[in-house]
Amino acid sequence: MQTETISQQLRWHVVYTKNGEEDRADSNLQVGHIETFAPKMRARRIDKFTGKPISTVKPLFPRYIFARFNTSEDLHKVWYTRGVHSVVSFGEQPSPVDDEVIEFIKSRQGEDHLVKIGDDLQAGDKVVINEGPLKDLAGVFEGAAKERDRVSILLSTVNYQGRVVIERAAVKKAD
Repeated sequence: MQTETISQQLRWHVVYTKNGEEDRADSNLQVGHIETFAPKMRARRIDKFTGKPISTVKPLFPRYIFARFNTSEDLHKVWYTRGVHSVVSFGEQPSPVDDEVIEFIKSRQGEDHLVKIGDDLQAGDKVVINEGPLKDLAGVFEGAAKERDRVSILLSTVNYQGRVVIERAAVKKAD
């Protein structure tokens, strides 16, 4: 029995998409029976009309998704799928991605299937506020607040100790 060569195995590859067409490439590859993984994350941006921060979902790697396919059989199909610009290659061959890399990214996904990035804060961790009117104040992380993407912090200043609920993105773990 002959062993399979690398080009005859299902391997993960990085697919470079056309600008803003990650979802299109992802769904078109799936229709073509190609397994895909298009990790997304929650991001915060400022609404240009109200000036208030809003939460959005965006690709973890803009213009890149992962596809698992056999290069000798499916490369042509992947390359010419709508939304796909190219397959990341070194030399003439597409460069495979280790399964462990994909599994690591998947392990960082929450119940909402969004990849969690940033510090994993635990109750009692010392934190610093890095934006807003309380910038540079230090405190102790208490936990997540009832509102999504907000945390509760116990602030300590010279003559005052108080609790504040603030956007999660405005807090970082202290050194």
